[in-house]
Amino acid sequence: MRRPTESPETRPLALLAASCLVLAMIDHMVPKPIPFVRLGLANLPILVALSAFGWRGVMRLALLKIAGQGLITGMLFSYVFLFSAAGTLASAGVMYVVYRTAGGRISLVGTSVVGALVSNTVQLLLAAALVFGRGALLLAPPFLAVGLVTSIILGVVANRFVDRSRWLAMTGLRT
Repeated sequence: MRRPTESPETRPLALLAASCLVLAMIDHMVPKPIPFVRLGLANLPILVALSAFGWRGVMRLALLKIAGQGLITGMLFSYVFLFSAAGTLASAGVMYVVYRTAGGRISLVGTSVVGALVSNTVQLLLAAALVFGRGALLLAPPFLAVGLVTSIILGVVANRFVDRSRWLAMTGLRT
């Protein structure tokens, strides 16, 4: 039963946030042959949220993902957390704008690619400016390549989920 102060999107948002945390744990367990390179699995619920929530919902989910991921990885008070938070907020904001303004001309695959490129670029620029200097840019080719490949895969999965999900249709939030 829904509480009087609970919005209709509270429970779906909570489920997507929990999904971010589970996917962040899985992502954290995957071996990293190149430092700081992750698959970005925890971004999948954010892609799904683009079709179900407005700006506030997407940004709430991004903030929950950031906090949860920081706790799960043990990096909550580190520069890695700062890079991740900046990348997530930038990509969530840009993906929302791209997805909403494109009017269906850009799928979640294209939106995901744009988001990954924005996130990775922000993280590389912060790494260069705050910690590693210009040497951080040596990570750019593999960092961007992995981001491109995984963002395409995550976009395909998100598209299929949004198109076929009975859960998403049942929430009444699909737009």
